[in-house]
Amino acid sequence: MTETTQRRNASQGASQDGKGAPGTRGSTTIADTVVAKIAGMAAREIPEVYNLGGGMTRAFGAVRQRVPGGGGGVTQGVKVEVGERQAAVDLDVVVEYGAAIVDTAADIRTNVINAIERMTGLEVVEVNIAVGDVHLPDEQEDEESGQQERRVA
Repeated sequence: MTETTQRRNASQGASQDGKGAPGTRGSTTIADTVVAKIAGMAAREIPEVYNLGGGMTRAFGAVRQRVPGGGGGVTQGVKVEVGERQAAVDLDVVVEYGAAIVDTAADIRTNVINAIERMTGLEVVEVNIAVGDVHLPDEQEDEESGQQERRVA
């Protein structure tokens, strides 16, 4: 079940006929999945981020991508809580070997907060980052050769 949040724009002042400005009439609903996608894309924009999600999450994501209609996994490793005016984000991150983890986390946090606040108008109260793994340069080659062997067998 997808939760949504509704935001009402506060009227800056009523027009002369008693109605609010056109931009303030009605409400805007932003689904949790929208905020999660924005956070996932913003985190992936940081060059030192190899992937999002823990080991099991990445394994399930790889299977899901192979199933037709399974989705792209943009929200893999992303959890959000969205209220009426605020949002909180939890990210599971895999960083590249050699990256300064503290600096990378700060870059991720800044990019995610800026993207969510700019695109949704929600105030981001926190972005919690859990670095669950470090990607080593030779791991990619091992994964690719293992997949090729399985295809041949």
